[in-house]
Amino acid sequence: MAIELDGVRVATTMRTPGNDFELAVGFCHNEGLLAGEPVREVRYCANGSAAATAFNVVSVSTDDKAPPPTPRLATTTSSCGFCGTDEIDELAARLEPMSGDQIDWGVLADAPDKLRPAQDLFDVTGAVHAAAVVDASGGVSLVREDVGRHNAVDKLAGRMLLDGDLPATGHAVVVTGRASFELVHKAWAAGFRALVAVSAPTALAVVTAERAGMQLAGFARDGALTIYVD
Repeated sequence: MAIELDGVRVATTMRTPGNDFELAVGFCHNEGLLAGEPVREVRYCANGSAAATAFNVVSVSTDDKAPPPTPRLATTTSSCGFCGTDEIDELAARLEPMSGDQIDWGVLADAPDKLRPAQDLFDVTGAVHAAAVVDASGGVSLVREDVGRHNAVDKLAGRMLLDGDLPATGHAVVVTGRASFELVHKAWAAGFRALVAVSAPTALAVVTAERAGMQLAGFARDGALTIYVD
């Protein structure tokens, strides 16, 4: 799917169709492209293409209020959300460290078990990841699935932004699979206090979470987890 912001194509991502508007808005927000400007319109942009491809371009508009965007250098695959981004430190520098009360680790340890029953697409395919919003009491309020973990998190952020619920203060995001740098970055950009992954975090993810002051845990299974950043 191609994502455009104010008429400029900013990325092309391999995604699972569904919640496309959320994905486009969440991507633009988490990449800092909106620069705090409100989204005025989101629509499919067929550009005269055939019906089969008409829903593979999503246009996000701020009425040209956001700064002129810089397009991605390469196509984003289902496994890499930052392919082609050369200045990781520059991107991270735009985000403030986390603040506010920590979320209890006992609550977070149970989050993957609460996410699993909502993975309907996984039950059918066995081939997609999921991400969920978890509140401080352990309630799961929003779940999205996608072939890419980063897309699932972008979909969460996009839905929350459109609903006026960002930053996600006092909430955590739980993801299936590993915790990469890109997931920590997107969780940080969306304002999540904690990130919990079913598998291990990468070394760069741990360093980024430390920089963010974000709680980070991996190997969250069967009510237990490994804490990497407290």
